Amino acid sequence: MKYMTTAEIREAYLKFFEERGCKRMPSSSLIPDDPSLLLTSAGMVQFKPYFLHVREFDEGYVGATTVQKCVRTNDIDIIGTTGRHLSFFEMLGNFSFGAYFKKEMCAWAYEFSTEVLGLPKERLYFTVYLDDDETIEIWKSLGVPEDHITRLGEEDNFWRAGPTGPCGPCSEIYYDQGPEFEGEKPGDDGDRFLEYWNCVFTQFDGQEDGTLAPLPTKNIDTGMGLERMAAIMQGVQSNYETDVMRDLIGVGERLSGVSYKSDPATDLSLRIVADHSRSVSFMIADGILPSNEGRGYVLRRLLRRAVLHGHKLGISGPFLSEYLTCIIDLMGSVYPEVVDNRQLVEQVIRSEEERFGATLRQGQAYLSQALKGLQSGQELDGLTAFTLHDTYGFPVELTDEICAEAGIGVDRAGFEAHMEQQRTRARAANTKDAEAAWSTYGGVYAEVVKKHGASEFVGYERTTACARVTALISEGALVDALEEGQKGEAVLDMTPFYAEMGGEVGDTGALICADARAEVLDTQSPEQGLVCHAVKVTAGALRVGAEVSAEVDADRRARITRNHTGTHLLHAALREVLGDHVNQAGSYVGPDRLRFDFTHFSAVTPEQIACIEQRVNDAVMQAIDTTVYHSSLYEARANGVTALFGEKYGDTVRVVEAGSFSRELCGGCHVRNTAEIGLMKIVAESSVGASTRRIEAVTSYAALAHLNREERELRAVAEALRCAPLEAAERAQANAASLKELTTQAKRARQAAAADGVAALIEGAFASAAGYPVVVGSLGEADAASMRNAWDVLRSRMSAPGAVVLAACSDGKAILLAAGTDEAVAAGFHAGNVIKAIAPAVKGGGGGKPSMAQAGGKDAAGIDEALDQARALLQG
Repeated sequence: MKYMTTAEIREAYLKFFEERGCKRMPSSSLIPDDPSLLLTSAGMVQFKPYFLHVREFDEGYVGATTVQKCVRTNDIDIIGTTGRHLSFFEMLGNFSFGAYFKKEMCAWAYEFSTEVLGLPKERLYFTVYLDDDETIEIWKSLGVPEDHITRLGEEDNFWRAGPTGPCGPCSEIYYDQGPEFEGEKPGDDGDRFLEYWNCVFTQFDGQEDGTLAPLPTKNIDTGMGLERMAAIMQGVQSNYETDVMRDLIGVGERLSGVSYKSDPATDLSLRIVADHSRSVSFMIADGILPSNEGRGYVLRRLLRRAVLHGHKLGISGPFLSEYLTCIIDLMGSVYPEVVDNRQLVEQVIRSEEERFGATLRQGQAYLSQALKGLQSGQELDGLTAFTLHDTYGFPVELTDEICAEAGIGVDRAGFEAHMEQQRTRARAANTKDAEAAWSTYGGVYAEVVKKHGASEFVGYERTTACARVTALISEGALVDALEEGQKGEAVLDMTPFYAEMGGEVGDTGALICADARAEVLDTQSPEQGLVCHAVKVTAGALRVGAEVSAEVDADRRARITRNHTGTHLLHAALREVLGDHVNQAGSYVGPDRLRFDFTHFSAVTPEQIACIEQRVNDAVMQAIDTTVYHSSLYEARANGVTALFGEKYGDTVRVVEAGSFSRELCGGCHVRNTAEIGLMKIVAESSVGASTRRIEAVTSYAALAHLNREERELRAVAEALRCAPLEAAERAQANAASLKELTTQAKRARQAAAADGVAALIEGAFASAAGYPVVVGSLGEADAASMRNAWDVLRSRMSAPGAVVLAACSDGKAILLAAGTDEAVAAGFHAGNVIKAIAPAVKGGGGGKPSMAQAGGKDAAGIDEALDQARALLQG
């Protein structure tokens, strides 16, 4: 058996199946097309439309072959502790949609294993489903000894997407690593028999009653773990010792100064950082950004776990970009997206590393607060330890260490219980993800597609079309008709209605026939290739088979197209002004406005916004014809066409160009000339998360309405200022300066008056029952701050330490203040009690400490009464 690098195995596999008629296709994005899936975790995800026959595979090919990048994190805490578990891995696969089946697949798998890879035949073992005699006979016909074939039950060797739907037996191929490993037979928990290839034969349609109906076309879905095969071919016992992973571990060795296999703790950290660095690099390159939910949270957790283990290795400061350089060298030729988005990946990683430093400090503060209520010998509860781990990124070992310094233990059993609950949820979610890839198979939408085929969209060319109603859906079920007043969904054989996609909202309009009319309220595509019109029947009855005139609201569509082309111009202008790191991170394109989210690491300045807006409007005023054409993805990339961040594309792509100013891949509706946009006005810029900004803008009629509204406001301001509209800003600034000066003068006057009144107040001082001097009086109009200042002045001028009770009127409301020196308080004065006693006179309430208290009241007319009560109270 010869040594093969990971790259050599990858290319050998793809070439082998390409030579046998399979089309070599690129890996799909880690962001799956199916919204029910969090991340792409299997090679078959991108081929669902072909398995469901929503889309026919290219003629001339018997199937497809890929190397799919995958991320799975359902067992994140195990990663690094074993030689098998990885968060990022590559899955080699080949797929057939009815062109070949078991006989060909088994023969090719055996040929590739023994002749291309050169695996010793005597070390290969095979498992099959209990009653799958056909596959057993195929393996035997290829020369596999019967004692190398094991029958296993449904749990091991029968694949199902769910309780119903496509399913079938599978056959797994194992490599015997030798008697020095634990394990007695294929499929047990030992490492001796290493499963490296799973061939799924999808031949049945599971029914609700448990029976298996044969599928009209039998499919092949296979997967071979590239890292696992590399370990076999390179004669190593762990995925982390293969060439790619060992090079990444070497980065950690260089940065930390520690050597791999010198200490179990540092080995674990080296493996974790090596693995997680690949995951975060590819996730960001595919358009995933850190956040507190969904796949963004998965990314953030992986990134922070990598940083934490880097710090445990003694690596200080941001360091993950060093791994990115190695990843690009090792894998950039296979996955160009990580090269194209290098600057963005570096910036996101660095930003998150810096943010995590702050989070660690927050976690330390959280732990410190939790420890305050504990004494030496007690335990920190498991929930707090878990929260530190899950929310703040603290490994329980770090929590142990900090607690031990205070003589406090950690409830590890409680911690593990919460961890197991999380793992259970994650495993359930992962199972659901796997099932969700086929979740709509057998559902109403898939049933419509299987029976009637994909909807033909003609909306690029026109906004009306003569069409036939092929299906009607009401409350999830197919119906023959929708009566007047009913709502439902209508499917047409041909439609000009654009289904919501890529940020562009769905069209509205009407379906009209001789005896019925239905308003189209929205248009969606719940299954790839299917266009569903959400309708409300307003006259007659809409029936399956009816010939209708499908009429899009053309004015609304025109507004949408202006905004959509506007987002393309905005994207180009943002990259021009802010830099090439800018990528679209989300959008909304409606008839009234547009919203554009993009990657950037600081607020866009007003000067930059003005420049961006000007560049967009320059392109509008230049009246540039837009051009739409189809191209191969490879040619489009080579020609510098912008591919949207995180978007998935097939081999053939649709390119929308506005001269040399903007060129993007896009499936949406656009204007024919940029002049149709009329005008773009940016109305807001804000942050929507770490490393992501948002611009909101309006075009055409909405831009005109916005400017008219601003002009009306400006004229109203100018009228109030008694000046011309274009002089309003200057006049407002002058008035503001004058007001500030007058306010300052008034404040000085009040302070002078207060100072003058201090002498009069002191003259009216009286001795309290306890013998200390008391000043009671009104300051006229003053605020609370002025009253406290008056107390400071009075305290300094009083003949002996004493107390005051002061009142003032501010904006028609009463303010009361009582204060006393330490000596007065010691003699029995209590400001809070005084305020509580007199505040009802001004219909107010308040209180405070013995040395100072204040209150507010609604009735300023009661001030004199309140002061009289104070005098009576303190004179005794």
